[in-house]
Amino acid sequence: MNIMKKNLLVVAVALLACSMLSCSGELTDDSSPVELVVTNSQTLNVIDIGPNTDDDCDQNVGTINMQVIPKNASATGNLLQVRVNRYRVSYQRTDGGTQVPAPFVRSIDTLIGVGTSASLATFTILEADALNQAPFAALQPQNGGRDPQTGRPVVKMEVIVEIFGETLGGDNVYDATRFPLDFCYDCGGCS
Repeated sequence: MNIMKKNLLVVAVALLACSMLSCSGELTDDSSPVELVVTNSQTLNVIDIGPNTDDDCDQNVGTINMQVIPKNASATGNLLQVRVNRYRVSYQRTDGGTQVPAPFVRSIDTLIGVGTSASLATFTILEADALNQAPFAALQPQNGGRDPQTGRPVVKMEVIVEIFGETLGGDNVYDATRFPLDFCYDCGGCS
């Protein structure tokens, strides 16, 4: 009898663990009646972090385009509008290096109706102090001018911008876009 109770307890714990692991979190919530689709229009591919940059370095990396699409063609109503409330920026090296700036989150407030779109033209891809830290600090001439992990004068990475929002009905929505960028020091400006 004890063995049977023990086996039942193990099965119950296993079922509880499976149900907890399958619970939808913010990033995987699939129950929303709409989908947030995020793309981008990239303007810059090279970021010159040196002091002698040209006017091109004063422009934005690109524009983030956000669209709310209904999952069901008959879905309508104000509760399906999406309030985009924040974005998270993180990084992934594409050149074999591993050092990246710390990720960060910024608040925004944009309301997007079903079947409509909105753009985010001004957003931050790097914290102000990131250029004085790894991996960018190594690109400065006084620090060797090369990334110590790759031996190259350029750091290649993707800047990942994740957009978070919620329908006015309370369902979480999420999508992300990537900006592939090359960072260099005093290499002729941004382009």
